[in-house]
Amino acid sequence: MLLDLGKDAKEYGRQALRAFEMAGGDQLVQQAETKPELRDSLVGPALAELGAFDLDPRTDPDGLEAAAALCRSAGYWALPYPVAERLAVPTDLDSDGLVVVAQNRPAAALAGLESRWTAVTVAGDRSSVTGRGPAGPAFVTELELSALDAGGAADVPLGLVLPCWTLLGMLDRALELTIAHVSLRKQFGQTLSSFQGVQFQLTDAEVERSGVDILAKYALWSIATGRPEALDDALALRMAALEAAEVVFRVCHQLHGATGFCDETTLSWLSRYSQPLRRLPWGISATRDHLTRTVGAHGLSGLYT
Repeated sequence: MLLDLGKDAKEYGRQALRAFEMAGGDQLVQQAETKPELRDSLVGPALAELGAFDLDPRTDPDGLEAAAALCRSAGYWALPYPVAERLAVPTDLDSDGLVVVAQNRPAAALAGLESRWTAVTVAGDRSSVTGRGPAGPAFVTELELSALDAGGAADVPLGLVLPCWTLLGMLDRALELTIAHVSLRKQFGQTLSSFQGVQFQLTDAEVERSGVDILAKYALWSIATGRPEALDDALALRMAALEAAEVVFRVCHQLHGATGFCDETTLSWLSRYSQPLRRLPWGISATRDHLTRTVGAHGLSGLYT
């Protein structure tokens, strides 16, 4: 078991970071918030240049690693586009993307997008998205669904794991911004980073982030090798990612102080646009419930034990 991405996938992720920066970087999400209907035109050219939708994460292990690296880079810039959901598209349906939804009041961050979407529940019930409600914060909208079939069980692990890679990219950036902030700001004649209490907080956040990093690679390996426990591993990864996000963003906001909640601060945008990933299809409590029901009495295997 090699819990690391290949060299090609890592390089692809670095190229994606540069491409998104050249396309507008942090300005992309700010422009899209004002006009959600521009989401596709703002991000689409960069994704096309990267050949993003030529990747085959379902049958090609190298394509799966590249897709994960791309999602992480998209999260780093809080890219206002559902890259992970596009990459998780089912191969047996006429669809442009896949979203995992809750059984009750299904919703997703699809406002402003005209693509054809498929929704799937954790039980594998698939539906086509036939309508959307009013757009809410961070592009979230309730979905109107038309039932298709119950053959989506194989879709769920990938549909859960790739968005966790997007969230991981957001955690990368949040910590990077906070370390830079405390290295520059001074208090009592010393930089904030020199205070032991600040160092302890950053260490706690980094432990959480690095833990998700390893678990995300493990869940990716689980999917690539066709493990029957792939859904268990995907749910366990989501649980770990949500818990880590709570710690990382709490620490980062505390160390930024009041400025961390101002739109002039990049952390504020990251935190805001992490919310759909952290709340949809379920938050921590509902994710824990799904994990408990799925794992049952046999427990988790591999790294999660």
